[in-house]
Amino acid sequence: MTTVFKWEPGFEVVGEAANGREAIELAVRTQPDVLILDIAMPIMDGIEALPEILKAAPGTHVLILTAFGSERIRAQALRAGASGYLEKGATPAAMVAAVRAAAENWGEPA
Repeated sequence: MTTVFKWEPGFEVVGEAANGREAIELAVRTQPDVLILDIAMPIMDGIEALPEILKAAPGTHVLILTAFGSERIRAQALRAGASGYLEKGATPAAMVAAVRAAAENWGEPA
C-alpha cells in the first residue's frame, strides 16, 4: 500500500508498522497528518490501537483499513474516533482520494 503514496505528489510516507503497538509508537514519533490503520493486525488490532493513537497524536486523522464490508465494523471504528475507512482492494485512486480528504480536514479536531 505504501507504494501508492510514495510516488504520489504531495505525500510523504513516514513509516509502516507491523502491528498495533508499533503503530502507536510510530504515531508518537512522527505525529502524521493522516494514518491508515489496518483493523486486522497482530498483537493489538486497529480498533484497540485507535484510541491510543489518537491520544498520542491528537491531530492525526486515522483512516481504518478493513477487508470486512461490515457496517458494524465501520460504525465501531467511527465511534472509536476514526475519520473514515478504506476497504482493502480499493483502487489506488480511491486510496489517494480518501487520504487527501482526511488531510484537507487538517487543523480541525480529528
